[in-house]
Amino acid sequence: MSTPNIFSSHLGPIIVRYLALKHALGRCYTHEGNVLAHLDRFLATGTCLTAESFALWSATFAHLSATGRRNWMRIARNLCLYQRRIEPACFVPDPSHFPRPHAPRRPHLFTAEQIIRLLRATDSLLPRSTSPLQREVFRLAVVLLYTAGLRRGELIRLTLADYDSTERTLTIRASKFHKSRLVPVSAGTAREIDAYLVARQQFPHSEEAPLLYRRRQGLRPYTGAGLAQGLRQLFRKAGVRTATGALPRVHDLRHSFAHEALLRWYRAGIDVQTKLPALARYMGHVSIVSTQYYLSFFEPFAETVSERFALHCAPFVSGGDDL
Repeated sequence: MSTPNIFSSHLGPIIVRYLALKHALGRCYTHEGNVLAHLDRFLATGTCLTAESFALWSATFAHLSATGRRNWMRIARNLCLYQRRIEPACFVPDPSHFPRPHAPRRPHLFTAEQIIRLLRATDSLLPRSTSPLQREVFRLAVVLLYTAGLRRGELIRLTLADYDSTERTLTIRASKFHKSRLVPVSAGTAREIDAYLVARQQFPHSEEAPLLYRRRQGLRPYTGAGLAQGLRQLFRKAGVRTATGALPRVHDLRHSFAHEALLRWYRAGIDVQTKLPALARYMGHVSIVSTQYYLSFFEPFAETVSERFALHCAPFVSGGDDL
């Protein structure tokens, strides 16, 4: 998206400089570039960006969800804020007129019993021509998503070289925010990976070969959609559903990892605030602000915090009658 010739509206030069700045900061901005290219094509007839033309442009993607429309409008607004540094009088959309964002969907927190049911359900998965290690792949997927808090994309990009059996670590390469990191795994998780690798040896296993093996047009890693579909089928087979009766999302396993980490620290009497930076690094977040998204105030936390409050403050509360 950095080629000036693809932009032909009056905003074209601004868009080029804006995207070049974001790329120089290490951001991919592919989606944002596509949205701005869409805006550029809309303005290519010589129309200036005004409140009226912005409203007309916004109407062209009315088929998107409210969250999607808000995101497109926000991307255009950020461009206008950048333009305002050079042209103070330029139009900047008013975000109060954007569609209201949807409330975040409450994540499903997997219980230990549900994870056991999922692992048992993998025993019934049979080898397929395109997935000869189907049982082993989905067992390992559940283990790594739940115990290491990996993103789905990180899991499918793992290669055999990314696992160090001596150090018991996984190398997560250039993931979200273009950051790589080492993820230590527990002894139990390491045993699961080692057991999987024994079964994996009968298939091509160069260092750059995908960890999760799939046979389709040669040696291929699982796609994100393919892995998600298989996991949803596993949720259905194991009878694991949310409180509303829907199937959980794959990302809920990452939520569950973060919440379990927080609960362990609370129950051990550890100051959670001092641990959040470590959890942020482990999960590949740029800051603890991103990590806090996963740590919404759920009932298990309320109960544990209340217990800690009662333990530490009981002497003061009980002595109140004597004051």
